[in-house]
Amino acid sequence: MDLREEQPGDREAVRNLHLEAFGDHGRVVGELTDALRDTLTPDCGLSLVAEQAGQVVGHVLFSRSLLDAPRRLVDVQVLSPLAVRPSHQRRGVGAALVRSGVQILAQRAVPLVFLEGNPAYYGRFGFVPGGELDFRKPSLRIPDAAFQVLRLPAHEDWMTGTLVYSELFWQHDAVGLRDVDA
Repeated sequence: MDLREEQPGDREAVRNLHLEAFGDHGRVVGELTDALRDTLTPDCGLSLVAEQAGQVVGHVLFSRSLLDAPRRLVDVQVLSPLAVRPSHQRRGVGAALVRSGVQILAQRAVPLVFLEGNPAYYGRFGFVPGGELDFRKPSLRIPDAAFQVLRLPAHEDWMTGTLVYSELFWQHDAVGLRDVDA
């Protein structure tokens, strides 16, 4: 398996991967991914694919958001989405993408990476519930345990506060969980 930065020619394969991996939510995840990808710059944000036998089997995207800290706004990254083709799940593809992405972001002096996800899965990469470290989630719809953060070497102690998602997460209604019965 090879990990590499996503190339323009991968867009359709990545979109199809999200449709396959996320089922009913795949279209929204794909649209969010397309929108976030367009905001990436060479030094801010990251989109990686896992390729096996010429096929894209995994994808992770890290994009810019802000931490509203007491001293000033801080550029941070949000890991979303992470997708692995169902036939390749539980084979280390997702783990390899997360580890590689975090390593690259640490080299770029990113101080913090946030996500909404399963604590049992992401905890093995060093992510912890954000509330335990005095970070505040951007929406009450995000379960406390799912709001997670990873402090990288560039993090400084004063960097606490509220995560402010980029506008695209709100535009695509991709923040927290909706109560469909409300």
